[in-house]
Amino acid sequence: MVGTDPISDMLTRVRNGYMAKNTSVVVPWSGLRENLGKVLVENKYLSRIEVIKDGNKKELVLELKYNGKVPAVTEIKRVSRPSLRVYVSHQELPIVLGGAGMAVLSTPKGLMTNKQARKENLGGEVICEVF
Repeated sequence: MVGTDPISDMLTRVRNGYMAKNTSVVVPWSGLRENLGKVLVENKYLSRIEVIKDGNKKELVLELKYNGKVPAVTEIKRVSRPSLRVYVSHQELPIVLGGAGMAVLSTPKGLMTNKQARKENLGGEVICEVF
């Protein structure tokens, strides 16, 4: 069962999957989760993402990425929560781990990393930080 925050649920499943050394995790489908998964794949934090349709419901299979036996993700955490939304302007975009990590933002042009948002002078809601 999904909690009240579906993005936190997805990030927790990914974090737990890496801790258990699983090859993949399954999360319920939503458009936002799929787009977040695509951003993580583009930035090489996940191997691939696949949408599986099972009758009326869809699920996302997220394949976790490892460099040898070391997980590609050291930490993944939710920044903006339903109880405390975090918005930033293009001047206040976060720098994660001195530029080694990334933040995922929800902008008027869709989900993108803090580096992409900086290039396009866009601000938005900080969804999560990954490093």
